[in-house]
Amino acid sequence: MIHSRQTRSKPSIKLQLSVGLCLMLTPATPAFAFRPFDGTDAAVADTGKMEVELQPAGRLHDDTGTTLIAPATRFNFGLIEGWEGVLEGLVETPLSASGPSSLSAAGAFLKGVIRPGSLQDKTGPSVATEFGVLLPDSVGASGLGASAAWIVSQRWDWGSVHLNTAATLTREHHGDVFLGAILEGPGKWTVRPVAEVFYEKEFGQFETVSGLVGLIWQVTEDLAVDVAVRHAITNARPVDELRAGVTFGFPLWRTGVVRH
Repeated sequence: MIHSRQTRSKPSIKLQLSVGLCLMLTPATPAFAFRPFDGTDAAVADTGKMEVELQPAGRLHDDTGTTLIAPATRFNFGLIEGWEGVLEGLVETPLSASGPSSLSAAGAFLKGVIRPGSLQDKTGPSVATEFGVLLPDSVGASGLGASAAWIVSQRWDWGSVHLNTAATLTREHHGDVFLGAILEGPGKWTVRPVAEVFYEKEFGQFETVSGLVGLIWQVTEDLAVDVAVRHAITNARPVDELRAGVTFGFPLWRTGVVRH
């Protein structure tokens, strides 16, 4: 799903990243972490599972100074087969100038798989949709917003590609569009390289072109660690960001279904 994320005080789109984990009585499927991206894949958490995507601390620097992002958290709940609920938000603290910490990028969303495909161990592309509400935050964006996105994913032996497109009505009631692509290395590698590019435009406000490179370490089936650096140009001004975090999952309840 595409969430509104703020680069400093400017609202932007940020996608909730979701990971498939298994609750069943047989061994769990790998947790393909989608931290540290702004985009996501066409997969959801399995029924009865909770996935936590946590960035304990991150650093963002632009021409106005440096901001500590700590923490940034997303909770993904496997509701029913093919659908999950999402709650997310982050805390920003200015480091270059005095100022209080603030909650931003808060939202509540639903994400569902419309066409099961290679991410669900079937043939062809996986297709998902994600939509929801941008909640008021404490950085001047006191209104509500809304977001809707489509995600198409394809996995091969050599890696995976995930394409994202989204339209958002921001909390300030501006139109926003997002187009992004994620490239992952082979899923069988314990540590796989990853990259992302995206274009975002909030009409009448800002325009961003962004690139990210990083690594995801699949520690266990239910635990992944990530690190990445991002460089962007927003309205001709550079933005640099360091991201590092962890994704882990656990069962909330048993479904009584065994996956073969």
